[in-house]
Amino acid sequence: MKNISTYIASVLFVGSLMVSCESTELDLTQDPNFLTPEQASPDFFLNSIQEDFARQIDGEATGDPNDNFTTGGNVTGDGFSILGSELTRLMPFGSRDYRGGYQDIDTDDEWDNAYRGILFDIRSMTPLAEEAGLSRHLGMAQFFEAYTLVTLVDFFGDVPYSEALQAPEIVNPNLDSGESVYAAALSLLDQAIVNFTNETASPPTTDYFYGGDFEMWVKAANTLKLKIYVQTRLVDASAAASFNAIITSGNYITDTSEDFDWNWPGTSASQPDTRHPNYGINYASAGAAHYISNWLANIMDTTDDPRLRYYFYRQTINVPGQSGFPANEELLTCSLQTAPAHYVTGGFTFCALPNGYWGRDHGDDEGGPPDGLLKTTFGVYPAGGRFDDDSFQAIAQAINPASFGAGGKGITPILDAYMVDFWRAEMALAANQPGVAATHFENALVKQIAKVQSYVANDGNADLSFEPTTGAINDFVLATITAFNDATGSEKWDVFGEQYMVSHYGNGIETYNFYRRTGYPSTMQPNREPEPGAYIRSMYYPNQAVTSNPNITQKSDQTVPVFWDTNPSSGFPFSN
Repeated sequence: MKNISTYIASVLFVGSLMVSCESTELDLTQDPNFLTPEQASPDFFLNSIQEDFARQIDGEATGDPNDNFTTGGNVTGDGFSILGSELTRLMPFGSRDYRGGYQDIDTDDEWDNAYRGILFDIRSMTPLAEEAGLSRHLGMAQFFEAYTLVTLVDFFGDVPYSEALQAPEIVNPNLDSGESVYAAALSLLDQAIVNFTNETASPPTTDYFYGGDFEMWVKAANTLKLKIYVQTRLVDASAAASFNAIITSGNYITDTSEDFDWNWPGTSASQPDTRHPNYGINYASAGAAHYISNWLANIMDTTDDPRLRYYFYRQTINVPGQSGFPANEELLTCSLQTAPAHYVTGGFTFCALPNGYWGRDHGDDEGGPPDGLLKTTFGVYPAGGRFDDDSFQAIAQAINPASFGAGGKGITPILDAYMVDFWRAEMALAANQPGVAATHFENALVKQIAKVQSYVANDGNADLSFEPTTGAINDFVLATITAFNDATGSEKWDVFGEQYMVSHYGNGIETYNFYRRTGYPSTMQPNREPEPGAYIRSMYYPNQAVTSNPNITQKSDQTVPVFWDTNPSSGFPFSN
């Protein structure tokens, strides 16, 4: 994401979308408006596009002034995954009012990174790659463009596309309908598949995802199509048939070894920070900044979920007001408070959890007390933190090498085999085929749990005797599928939806889309505020986009659904 294109953008696109960012990866003694052939190479652009793409999902940690993400607003760390995670209880949402929870400035970074970073670099690289006959470069760029476009639509609805990035001819692009942008994404994927199989003059020098295996890239492109068809199943009568045609072909991601993930090497905390962003934000000498979700930790703890120790690391067992430990107003104000009536009526956990899980409720808007070295934080999966082996030690302390866990060597899960199994289960359940759904549901759990477990190898100091046994894992999967099979009506969607949320920890884009498609699970912890307002069905357009482009009119509120969300305007999703 630190790339020369952002300099070009500042010259060509001032006033069209956003304010540009600068770069430190280049020799800044040279005038960036006069690029050397090496600086303008397709490989240079493609490397930048790949990194920007990962940041689009997971953001960054250190406030590096040279990338497309800056601090500000109500959200730290940025990236679409964090927004979706907070709205689906994978991470706490820190507002008792949905309308005020996110402001228009909160998505400036994501918009800027998409248009000024990813899409502009693609536009800059494409003619160079075409002239040189670099079909693989083109295919990868088309894939990244398709995913980026789909995600922009998923969060904002209608977005600029057909007229975007055409300055100086067009400096104020109009919005394209979300439906047409989705169609464009599918067309790009068709083109990408052709480019992945055509002859090329030279392969990319760096492929961070598949190391130059373009058979895998074809599978990833088809898997992204599967995602699109699942997301449009409510508005496209042919979506199921299109989905099933790809499944029948077998040419999609079917095994965990084929997963399309971004792997954070976790080797550097300096700029650029190559650790998983959630690690960089939380594994600091002063302790964690983020809180874990009480809803997520509770549902995992009370069901003996074998992934619990991998997802979360407890710095202490002494949670105020829990398990005989005294309440503490300074460290956990709510430990001296009574649960809201709607929490009591619904039987929801409030404030804190037993067994050392120290997090926050959905809608807890209290400030940050001095609990950074006490509260539970991210574990070894997916953030590359520490595996929880009952050490109960403060994180990131120089005197204790073990306290750094995996050092930020984690992943951003993007398109994985277990996700495909969840999609197949969802399509079957929507088609009233619960038996078929149960089979795919079980496959999804088995694959995802095994994937999670594999990341403990990155924490060399972990006591692996605390890993769940094979029997415990099998018992959990059996209990979950039995509960699904025994459930009737909408209760099946609740069982399935709970595990969809838990299993997609690390990718809030997928959970936010699922929640708006289905409304489930209805069992999620509601906002602490009894009347928090209508749920956020799409984000405000970014402030800078609205103020710089007269063709973008701000939404009246965040209840405007995206085109594929045809669900009721009130009382939906079912947990508020």
